[in-house]
Amino acid sequence: MSVPKVTLALAAAALLLAGCSALRLAYDNADVYVKYRAGQYLDVKGAQDHELAQRIDSFFAWHREAALPQYARIAEEAAARVAKGLSHDDLVWGYDSLVAHARLSLHAAAQRIAPLLDRLTPEQVAYMEKGFAEDNRKFARENLRGSEGDRRKRRAQRVEERLEDWVGNLSQAQVERVRQYSERAPLSGELRDRERRRLQAEVLAMVRARRAHALLPERAANWRDGRDPQFTSANEAGRRELYALLLDLDRSLSAAQRARAQERLRLYAADFAVLARGKDP
Repeated sequence: MSVPKVTLALAAAALLLAGCSALRLAYDNADVYVKYRAGQYLDVKGAQDHELAQRIDSFFAWHREAALPQYARIAEEAAARVAKGLSHDDLVWGYDSLVAHARLSLHAAAQRIAPLLDRLTPEQVAYMEKGFAEDNRKFARENLRGSEGDRRKRRAQRVEERLEDWVGNLSQAQVERVRQYSERAPLSGELRDRERRRLQAEVLAMVRARRAHALLPERAANWRDGRDPQFTSANEAGRRELYALLLDLDRSLSAAQRARAQERLRLYAADFAVLARGKDP
């Protein structure tokens, strides 16, 4: 996904920060993070800077009221599903739920930021383009460097670390299953890179034509439309391999690992519910 990074940051900040050990503190300061990130793509000062801050605040007010209660519900239901043992239908439900809520958040974020984008000067658009270019260089450093074997090894390490955040230390058999997943799932870094650049070009064309307000919200919510069929096929193959991994790991979880995953989901549900009511005193 490569809608304007400020839009993506607005829409995804809560989910990105959900991995933090202090979720409430992180979310309560997410607006500061987003304003900092926005500065890497939007060179705004004075009244425009004030307007950007107001638009970011408006998004987070919407997000607390409309999105966080739904996140709490999803986390509670996910905990119940983990307790019973996961099925393929559970994984499809989880994926579909996340995509649906991402679409809503991206649409809401784009609605708020697009009017400002339509008033950018050519110099400010060039600044945004430079921000995209730097992002692309960073993506290449993190995802395209090294041999195929190196990239598969790095992916296995990332997946292992994320799983251990949820269930604690993995057994050797579980680590081996993660390695097998990374060997089987396609490497789609180059395809992702091309997709990012395609979407960036679409966004820049909208902004230059001063059509972001008219076009960006729907485009952001439907970011998967128009993808290269090869990229779609690789994504689907990767998701099948991920589902197979998660189902195998679920069957191998110890009682302690399953309890840890349930507890973490329930804690997230409680935190989301508290956050939905407003900032802690």
